Amino acid sequence: MAVKVIRQPSGIQDPVAISPALVADWLVKFLQGELKVRRNIHRGVLGLSGGVDSAVVAYLLARALGPENVFAFKMPYKLSSQESLDHAALVEKDLGITARTIEITGMVDGYLSTAEPDISPARLGNVCARCRMIVLFDQSAKLGGLPIGTGNKSERLFGYYTWHADDSPPINPLGDLLKTQVWELARHLGVPDAIVNKPASADLIKGQTDEGDFGIKYAEADPILHYLTLGFPKEKIVELGFDLDKVDLVWKKVDGTHWKRKLPTVAMMSSAAIGEFYLRPVDY
Repeated sequence: MAVKVIRQPSGIQDPVAISPALVADWLVKFLQGELKVRRNIHRGVLGLSGGVDSAVVAYLLARALGPENVFAFKMPYKLSSQESLDHAALVEKDLGITARTIEITGMVDGYLSTAEPDISPARLGNVCARCRMIVLFDQSAKLGGLPIGTGNKSERLFGYYTWHADDSPPINPLGDLLKTQVWELARHLGVPDAIVNKPASADLIKGQTDEGDFGIKYAEADPILHYLTLGFPKEKIVELGFDLDKVDLVWKKVDGTHWKRKLPTVAMMSSAAIGEFYLRPVDY
């Protein structure tokens, strides 16, 4: 089912439209600069989930580093769908990148069976996400590469990720792109339609979708997020024609997850507290 783009009330210019070609070119240069120039690292490592975000990052990395220097890891848990693995395989085949499957079921169930057999689905998702990061960081050390993040701005603003897991890789090319913008970029890069057009899902529970969890579609949330992050008050966003209930929903999700977008909160004892004063905005 194709993604229907309904971003803003009629009559308002699309506030989140992008030029996919320019964005792709900029992100390729960003990856080259951050990896090869700044860190002298020539290999990128990523988790390939079968979703659009990780697929887009794989396509960008292949352009930035060459497919021979891109290492993708499929890390299914026993509840993961076969479709996700099949879609990840489409990306591998199209790009010619190096791919490997590492099952995390043993890692996860080793903990669950001895300590938490009655774990909730939400906690299980967090355990799986953290196990996947263990694999990615270890494989990066083995390969002499760097883990590359795949989280988009919509997820990050909604706090829809596992703290110190999905958002922990040191480089993230998609972190300032809203989900609808990632879809636009994916089409430009040639990501297979089967991946671009399917509903976004964490793939832990059959039938679960991101938008079902949110209570709002990305196409509705993204323009609200755009105005919200520009500093528009809720009342002004509603004046633009957006539904009050949806504006409230988005505002509450962003307001309630600020802590997830920060480094650990440090009790400051001096003017050299790391992350508060010591590190400048650009600390090269």
